[in-house]
Amino acid sequence: MTAGPELTIDQLAGDAAVERLYRQVFAVLARESGAMISDLELLDVDEAILDAFADAGRDGLTVDQAAAACRPIDPGLIHRRFEVLREYGAISKVVERPNERFHRAAFAPYVMLLFLRRLAEQGGQAELHQLLTLEHVSVTARDAEPATGQTTISRLTRIFRHLGNELAILAAGSTAEQLGDHAQLLWGNKGLISQAEEVHTVVLTRWPQLDRECTALRVALAAYGDAVEKAAGRLIERAGTTRALGLLSVETWLSYARTADEDDLAGVLDTFVFDAPAPWFSPNLLTEAVETGRGANTVRQPPPRPEGPGQPPPDDIRPADDAASLRETAERLLGDAATVAVADVLDGAGDWLAGRRVLADLTAIHHHPDLAYELTWAGGLRVDPAGSPSWVSEGTFRRAAS
Repeated sequence: MTAGPELTIDQLAGDAAVERLYRQVFAVLARESGAMISDLELLDVDEAILDAFADAGRDGLTVDQAAAACRPIDPGLIHRRFEVLREYGAISKVVERPNERFHRAAFAPYVMLLFLRRLAEQGGQAELHQLLTLEHVSVTARDAEPATGQTTISRLTRIFRHLGNELAILAAGSTAEQLGDHAQLLWGNKGLISQAEEVHTVVLTRWPQLDRECTALRVALAAYGDAVEKAAGRLIERAGTTRALGLLSVETWLSYARTADEDDLAGVLDTFVFDAPAPWFSPNLLTEAVETGRGANTVRQPPPRPEGPGQPPPDDIRPADDAASLRETAERLLGDAATVAVADVLDGAGDWLAGRRVLADLTAIHHHPDLAYELTWAGGLRVDPAGSPSWVSEGTFRRAAS
């Protein structure tokens, strides 16, 4: 083997800075030196220690002061985690001297804690969207080079391969409940794929020589999309047969509620029985209503009596018999004929206002029990834009057969 090129002092310093930052970041994951954390409680302990340093200000803290600030956590646990954080460089002495007791905390470990909290709650969706946005900015920069595009495409290809593999394994070998709990990246995938496709388009248009790398990214995106479809199909099928509404995310149910028709919405809860809703009254209002109702007067009032047994009703409320006037109107309209068309009658009225009164009279004559006349209607329609009215249904008014 041949030895590689010797590194310069500047290169060695840069590598040391990167190593130091990595050690600080991953200090919050270390249960002991060289081990990974396996208890969520230890994350809370590390966060409490770093919070104590944030509140302490620029003077820093001693180990005992940190333990006192983190009450009621076990002081022995605080001392052990303090030593692990100091070993990784997340906590260091304020002044590098043998007898220095005060320490200060680095910024990177706390950022890592925040990242882990959000990653556990949201499944990495926000981080992936931010990463894709930064990659898009990077490849569209004016001074970007082909190496930048190649690095971006390779990084995105690996990311989506990891996502696709994880979802494919979950969809093939996990229960629906496990899939619903662990497939956070299942939801909102169209946005991720769209952002990745935008980066792919920019890189391929700007550097056509990267076609091979872009092809690998397209394959990774297609595999990720297929894995998402299979996993989502399993969840939807399982949720539809068991009515387990918790297997789908809130966003999915909101989208379904906005886009589904009435029959689909009614079928979601057709097998559920709900308790009657509670009345919208507070106990105070109910008590007040009961107390008020106790004093109500329950004496029945007699109905009003008529003024006299033989008094006739007033003239203005006596039923009117207009049979004579209606018969006169019918004979005037018919004349010597036995049948007349309604359209001719309305035309002879002159205008629509008079025609409405004539039509009302014809209807009253037809319904009067003592008059032998009939008003019948057919299915045709006469249309005359210049007439008044401009359209009239085909109808006839005639004497009824005796």
